[in-house]
Order: sequence, then C-alpha cells, then structure tokens
Amino acid sequence: MGATASQLDKGMLSEYQELTYLTKQEILLAHKRFSELVPKEEIDRINCRIPMNLVLTLPELKSNPFNERICKVFSTSDSHDGSLNFDDFLDLLSAFSDSATLEIKSHYAFRIFDFDDDGTLGRHDLEKLVNCLTGGTDDTNLTPEEMRQLIDNILEESDIDKDGTVNLSEFQHVISRSPDFVSSFKIVL
Repeated sequence: MGATASQLDKGMLSEYQELTYLTKQEILLAHKRFSELVPKEEIDRINCRIPMNLVLTLPELKSNPFNERICKVFSTSDSHDGSLNFDDFLDLLSAFSDSATLEIKSHYAFRIFDFDDDGTLGRHDLEKLVNCLTGGTDDTNLTPEEMRQLIDNILEESDIDKDGTVNLSEFQHVISRSPDFVSSFKIVL
C-alpha cells in the first residue's frame, strides 16, 4: 500500500527527531500515514507532494474548520496549492504535537488565522476566524451588528498598540493568558 518504515534510514530518522518535536515512533507513524496517501506509481515516496485534497482525507484534518489554511500554511509548494511533501507533513505534525512550545503553537495559529497573509489579524481575518469557529452557515452566522461588536471586543482586548489589527506579539500575549490553548492546538495521528 505504501512505503515501509524501513525506508526511513536511521540517519534520516535521527535528523527528523532533532528538527521536530516528534518521537521516533511518531515519525515512523507519520511516515506510514503519509505513505498511504502517496499514489502507487510514485517512486520517490519521501520527496513527492501529496495534493491538499488527499491530505484533507485524513480524519485528523477532515473535520477541522481550518483544514485548508493548515495545509496552505505548512506547504512549501511554489504554487501555494496546499500540497505537502513529507517534510511539510512532519512540520505540521510537530507544530501540533503535545511537545511543541507555546511559542511555536501560537506562531502557527497566528499564521493560520491570518487569512490574507499580511502579517496581522485585521477585521476581515477576525470575521473569517469567527465564521470558521461558528460553522459559517446561515443558522450559525452572526448578524452584521453581532459580528461588529464581537470584533470590536476582540480588538479591545488584543490590540495593545490600538492600530486596528492584532500583530503576532499581541496575539502571543493573549494566548499566554489562555491555559487551554496549548492543549486544544493539537493533532494526534
């Protein structure tokens, strides 16, 4: 069905352990799960890219409201299509692992929530974030007035320099006061 764990030599396995927050067993399991997504005809199973639509079939991502953003943030593809190679996949799993630091988790959460990739969370980003969290359907969408009030409240609490956006350091400051953030920001294979 896919590549076997033996295709990761000890040197590569050690290097992956050094560069990630993953254990040897987690890396081997990640390799197995990644290999299951690789098309059978693909010869270079480590360096090939898995299209985002296949990555999103993983149960751990399938139901995540930010699944496409997660793939796009971790993808190193020049075409920004959300496809992942094995290194990208390990980076994703490492950032979401229990062992990753609050700084790493908050950095990637910020990038995932920065929908327009401009380095700040503005009103539009916050609106998309709220819609993702509430399900984004007509039944769950806030009224325009409710959305405006919620975003005003978020900015009142988070926008320390009062420039109308939340930058990374402001976001990390807010996250540092949220003890549940680290435990809720994870993906386990």
